[in-house]
Amino acid sequence: MRTQYAANTQARAFGRKRWSLLHVGSGVMEGAMRSDAKIRGESGTESSPRGPGCSLRHFACEQNLLSRPDGSASFLQGDTSVLAGVYGPAEVKVSKEIFNKATLEVILRPKIGLPGVAEKSRERLIRNTCEAVVLGTLHPRTSITVVLQVISDAGSLLACCLNAACMALVDAGVPMRSLFCGVTCALDSDGTLMLDPTAKQEKEARAVLTFALDSVERKLLMSTTKGLYSDAELQQCLAAAQAASQHVFRFYRESLQRRYSKS
Repeated sequence: MRTQYAANTQARAFGRKRWSLLHVGSGVMEGAMRSDAKIRGESGTESSPRGPGCSLRHFACEQNLLSRPDGSASFLQGDTSVLAGVYGPAEVKVSKEIFNKATLEVILRPKIGLPGVAEKSRERLIRNTCEAVVLGTLHPRTSITVVLQVISDAGSLLACCLNAACMALVDAGVPMRSLFCGVTCALDSDGTLMLDPTAKQEKEARAVLTFALDSVERKLLMSTTKGLYSDAELQQCLAAAQAASQHVFRFYRESLQRRYSKS
C-alpha cells in the first residue's frame, strides 16, 4: 500500500510539473511571437492584411517550441495568442480508460488566475472538435491531452485556441481524419458581418458566432453562438466562415512547408 501511495503521489507531482510548463516563460513567448509576426509580415508570408469588416487578421505560427510535450505550437491571430502542448498517446489512468479508443482531454489555462466557467465551456467545445477528427481508435486505452495557455486575448479567443490545438496535434503526429480550424463572426446592430472580430468588436456586437470546420469538405464540426440573430444571418455567417477557412488552411500549408522544406 505504501509503495502504491508513493507511486501515485509521484505521478501527481509529475503531472503538476508537466502542466505548469506552459506557464513558464509566457512573457518570453509573447515577445518571440510578436517578433515572428513582424518578420513574417515584412516578408509577406502571413494572411492578407485586414480590410474593412470581412477579412482576417494576420496569422503567425511556430511549432515544436517546448521540449517536454510530444508536440507544441504557438498561434498568433492579430493580438490574440495561444500556446498549445500535446501529450500522448500515453498511459491513461484506469478510471479514464476507454477500451476501444483513446481518451482525449483538453485543459485551458487563462492568462491570469484559475480556470473558471468560461474556460471549462471552451474546453468542452475544443474537446468535441478534436474528438471529431482524431483517430482515437488507433490508440485504444491511451490518453491524449491538449494543454492550452492563453498568452493574450484580443478577441476571437476560441478560434485561436482551435487553431493552436490543430497545429500542436500535427506537430505531435497524432493521426487525424482531417485538419480543422476555428473562425469567429460577429454581427453588429445594423447586421453588418465582421470576421475575426477584436475584443472591442465582440463587446459591441449584437451576436458572436464561432465555427469549427474541417479541411476536406469544409464541414461544420462545432458551433457556439451568443446573442440574437436570424436563420438567414446564421447561414450568412456560416458561409463567410467556410470561405475564410480556406485562408486559414492555406496558412497551415504554408507554415508546414516552411518548416519541412529542405531549402
